[in-house]
Amino acid sequence: MTKPFLAALISTLAIGIMPGAMAQPSESYRAGSIVVETPWARATPGGATVAGGYMRITNTGSEPDRLVAGSSVIAERFEVHRSTVVDGVARMEPVTGGLEIRPGQTVELKPGTMHAMLVNLRQGLKQGDTVAGMLVFEKAGVLKIKYHVAGIGAQASPEAPSAHGNH
Repeated sequence: MTKPFLAALISTLAIGIMPGAMAQPSESYRAGSIVVETPWARATPGGATVAGGYMRITNTGSEPDRLVAGSSVIAERFEVHRSTVVDGVARMEPVTGGLEIRPGQTVELKPGTMHAMLVNLRQGLKQGDTVAGMLVFEKAGVLKIKYHVAGIGAQASPEAPSAHGNH
């Protein structure tokens, strides 16, 4: 590898964003009894200050655990929100006290329901990017993840370039 190529690669990794073509997708992540599958986010329009994050979280253990915090290199804050419709009015409210995942339960964070919010973005998200993040569970501890960025308005995870890249 040439020195300019290595320097460019290191710079890209340092800011936590890699073009999807360079990234080897990882479909699932594990910490203790917690398994996180297919983290993804939507691309953001110019000037956006928030982005949604989505994933499936499964507790394979015999005790409940709780998602208590998170972060991303591209946002000041991480929050979990619940979307509801009450009397025809859509509302979004933060989940306080952490998101409980009971033993054997799978919680899906997806558009229109429970989701992560990446707040006060330092930069926009572009379709095809991969964004570094971290989730913190009460018992399982810290779990490093990567969000694959789908198009604006996407309703499901983008298709990964290689489903077997990190297996």
